[in-house]
Amino acid sequence: MIIRRIGVLSAGKVLGALYAGLGLIIGLFFSLFALLGAAAALGGNQGGGFAGMLFGVGSVIAFPLFYGVLGFIGGVISAFLYNLVAGIVGGIEIEVQ
Repeated sequence: MIIRRIGVLSAGKVLGALYAGLGLIIGLFFSLFALLGAAAALGGNQGGGFAGMLFGVGSVIAFPLFYGVLGFIGGVISAFLYNLVAGIVGGIEIEVQ
């Protein structure tokens, strides 16, 4: 079996979803560290604690969107380039049972 062509939008959607999930995980870690930093800043009566909390909550929303859009664009470009090269060299051969 040889993969001769990949659906460009299909690859973009799949990679966009995968990268959005990765962005969610990264956003959760950023949120955790920002909230811990904000709590430490608020405990020491320093300014910036509220901004840290906003950044923490915002990262859970912004990171999946950012990563998802970049994943979609990267998937579309990769599938398009694969289709061009596979037309020349013949594609990827896969052995299945």
